Amino acid sequence: MENLIIQLISGAVGGNIGGALSKNLNMGTIGNTIAGLVGGLGGGSVLGPMLAGAAGPMLGNVGGSGIGGIVLMVVGGLIKNMMAKK
Repeated sequence: MENLIIQLISGAVGGNIGGALSKNLNMGTIGNTIAGLVGGLGGGSVLGPMLAGAAGPMLGNVGGSGIGGIVLMVVGGLIKNMMAKK
């Protein structure tokens, strides 16, 4: 249960950091947070174990979730921008 909470928080933070760094892909605070939450779950599950060997289990989970949050926020921002151009 604690891993799930860590993944959600790290993903939400990652999504908002990604939005702050990339103004043209920013989906707003709520959009970035939702994308980050979902990306954090996926990233923590997929990337967490890969990074755990190099950084330790907790740091691997946090890093994987944060990266997943950023990636999903970027993908969502790109889709949003492509739909707005039509």
